[in-house]
Amino acid sequence: MVINFICWQRTKLAWILALLLNLVMTIQVHGQPPPSGFISIDCGLRNSSSYNDSTTGLWFNPDGGFVEGGTRKQISQEFMADAFNEQQKTMRSFPDSSRNCYTLPSTIGKKYLVRAMFTYGNYDGLNKTLDGSVFLFGLHIGVNFWGAVNLTNMSPSAVIPKEVLTVAPSNSLSVCLVNFGSGIPFISSLELRPLQDTMYPFVNSSVSIGVLLRTRFGNVTDLITRYPTDTYDRFWKRFSTSYPGVNLYTTNKVESLPGNNFFNIPSVIMQHALTVDMNFSRSRIIIPTATHPNLDTKSLHVLPIFHFAEINGSNPNRRFDIYGNGELLFSDFSPSRFQVDSMHQNGRFLPYGNGSFLMNKTSSSTLKPLINAVETYFLVRMDKLTTNSEDVNYMKEVKNHYNLTQINWNGDPCSPREYSWEGLTCHYSKSNQNPRIVSINLSASGLKGGLALSFLNMVSLENLDLSHNNLTGAIPDYQIKTLKILDLSNNQLVGPIPDSILRKFQAGLLDLRLEGNPVCSKFKDTYCSNKKKNTIQAMVIAVIVPVVLVSLLVLMCIMQKLCWGGKSDHEDYAMYEEETSLHVDLRRFTYVELKIITNDFQSIIGKGGFGIVYHGKLENGDEVAVKVLMETSIAESTDFLPEVETLSKVHHKNLVTLKGYCQNKKCLALIYDFMSRGNLQQLIRGGDDYSLKWEQRLHIALDAAQGLEYLHESCTPSIVHRDVKTPNILLDKNLVGIISDFGLSRAFNDAHTHISTVAAGTLGYLDPEYHATFQLTVKTDVYSFGIVLLEIITGQPPVLMEPQTFHLPNWVRHKIAMGNIHDIVDKRLLDQYDASSLQSVVDLAMNCVENAAIDRPTMTDVVSRLKELLPVVASEKMSGSASTSSMNPMDAEIRRQFQLTISGISNEEYSFRSGYTGGMSDLMPLSGR
Repeated sequence: MVINFICWQRTKLAWILALLLNLVMTIQVHGQPPPSGFISIDCGLRNSSSYNDSTTGLWFNPDGGFVEGGTRKQISQEFMADAFNEQQKTMRSFPDSSRNCYTLPSTIGKKYLVRAMFTYGNYDGLNKTLDGSVFLFGLHIGVNFWGAVNLTNMSPSAVIPKEVLTVAPSNSLSVCLVNFGSGIPFISSLELRPLQDTMYPFVNSSVSIGVLLRTRFGNVTDLITRYPTDTYDRFWKRFSTSYPGVNLYTTNKVESLPGNNFFNIPSVIMQHALTVDMNFSRSRIIIPTATHPNLDTKSLHVLPIFHFAEINGSNPNRRFDIYGNGELLFSDFSPSRFQVDSMHQNGRFLPYGNGSFLMNKTSSSTLKPLINAVETYFLVRMDKLTTNSEDVNYMKEVKNHYNLTQINWNGDPCSPREYSWEGLTCHYSKSNQNPRIVSINLSASGLKGGLALSFLNMVSLENLDLSHNNLTGAIPDYQIKTLKILDLSNNQLVGPIPDSILRKFQAGLLDLRLEGNPVCSKFKDTYCSNKKKNTIQAMVIAVIVPVVLVSLLVLMCIMQKLCWGGKSDHEDYAMYEEETSLHVDLRRFTYVELKIITNDFQSIIGKGGFGIVYHGKLENGDEVAVKVLMETSIAESTDFLPEVETLSKVHHKNLVTLKGYCQNKKCLALIYDFMSRGNLQQLIRGGDDYSLKWEQRLHIALDAAQGLEYLHESCTPSIVHRDVKTPNILLDKNLVGIISDFGLSRAFNDAHTHISTVAAGTLGYLDPEYHATFQLTVKTDVYSFGIVLLEIITGQPPVLMEPQTFHLPNWVRHKIAMGNIHDIVDKRLLDQYDASSLQSVVDLAMNCVENAAIDRPTMTDVVSRLKELLPVVASEKMSGSASTSSMNPMDAEIRRQFQLTISGISNEEYSFRSGYTGGMSDLMPLSGR
């Protein structure tokens, strides 16, 4: 009995130990704490509890401690059952403010993988992804543009991943969502994964890389391979193959050589590979890069990293060449046996080209090419500077001190400029220095309590306005530094005033404003008297006004002798050259060079409010147009240099090319390509010697529409032209339409859906809604383009004066009402046009000139409708515009053989269950910025 009892007890104990062991193993697999440095955030999680993700075993936290503002939402109930993971089910939406940022703790100088995920799920019940409108918002990594999240025409259940590899600039890393005015930004999840310092050596403080595609090959079950297989939680997508692709596999371990830890590819991934059937006639593998209609491949530069390991047989003879965009990248390459070879060109970015890479068997090889994995990245420039870290810390202290939650202070205080904090003025040095805060205006902001010392600690602060608040106590006795104006009026401050501040005030070094405080009731004559200030102001006025008047007279005399138009050779403009150049990839011309290329400003080809346009010829014979700002306008031209920086980054075949600039204190100029066929207005109404045919007119209209669409949709932030008209549509020798004159164009402030500014544009072209709202939007350009379309159809000016004054849209309506549509057509067309095409273009034009902006189409809609009218001719024009002789034979061969070799990524590869899109950034419209 005793023995039996003991055995039973031991058996019971064994069972208990087994259960405990199983429990421990379960906890280790599914409930283990995240790897060091991993941050996983479920955005919009409704409860405050963290949870364990069933797929990865990683812990996800709510986002409350990482972001301010926003609204918690969840996807529509109809999509809940098909959600790929828990993070898909909730999101945080940001209907308010232009920029909202998550702040993640990081280590300065350390490399990280940052991943953001987006699932719309029709959370707002508006069906925004499928209602036909543009659904697009931006993504910033820190203060730099990372990419755009474009959900236009996407399935509501689609999961959009965005990944970037970057270096933390400080002890925090921010990810910001930016409102473009085309849909409310939201985010489903955000993840931070630390990388080893040696990994991806080309990533640094100036260069980050966005993931375009990361692919593994071979017979793989899971669509996505990630953590824990990849300890850095990179997403590896399965590449589906069909004949003649052959999948290879080995059980041998495949690893990198010691010391080669640049990429640390998991052995499991390298144990699989893809090659081509030996019985197939072709001996090449083509790997397509992710594509999407919104991807601007013309400006896209990619960085491919190929991962190879020979896993087939013993002593194989496998050698092949590797091409990218028709260029030979690596010749006669032979992969090592059971060892990782990662091939890249030291961080060199290649033009996107045809979007594919080719591996071609060499003549000496027995076996055909093989590949195990490939990573393709695109360049994310980190060229914007963050605000000085001391200023940032002081502003955070101010924000916490006064609990300024009602003010939209999010992200970096000064950068980018268009998202600088409300109430702040920053100084942006021309050199590579971080912006500094020079002025703070928190007047009437509900401040309570004492004056925060953080203000007085800021070494660049010159103007501080804290008036009309409820500040109490005394002003701290502190040695202020650069402060010149301190407005503390209309508060509850009591005295006395510290000697350090009083001495500066009495010496005239500080404008101290204290009226409306209790301190003034007690010490009015000492601190709050304006007599001294008024006396000083009177003296200053008495001295300055005569000086200014004399200076103006002298200036007027000088202006008579200026050399604009080539009338004077005596002024030495060389001495006025600016010492510091702009940080743009453009040629800078000196004034002397301008005189040479324009033949001393002899040939005037245009004039306007900005100045004069001259014809010029460069040293290589290229003809150029030189737009010179009138000297009387230089002092007021605060937008000239920022405009050069913007235009230097805008590149499109239907936008005039900026070749250079002149930055002289007495001469500001822009140098453009010269358009030999003049402008559209000249050809439409320039006489009977030459008349544009109907198809030519529609092609020019399509060209102009595509240029405007690029400004509106592909630039970040969007650019509104503000002066679209036929004189600003230039024509090259092939009658290709080129949008010109960005003299009035402005980058759209993404903080608003409009630009509220002074009037712009030309009589007859200006949006009537502007007169009611004084707001200019991209729809203003659409209205102006509608007038251009009507000019193209009718040959008439925007405002007809005889026999009575008519605005062109009203004239068209009147003519159609009185007779038929053919009465409005330009007589020089001699009835050589398609009637149905005419009706469609008239309908489109009248749609563009609707009085209400909301009723007008977007430029994307306009482009689409014009292309439908020219399906055959447009395609002929496109093929004709490409030089056959310049096409690389390898590119043509790739196109011909693509379907005969490995077919590429299947439809399955572009969707996780309910629509997981392929390519980490396949929805990114890269801007011309």
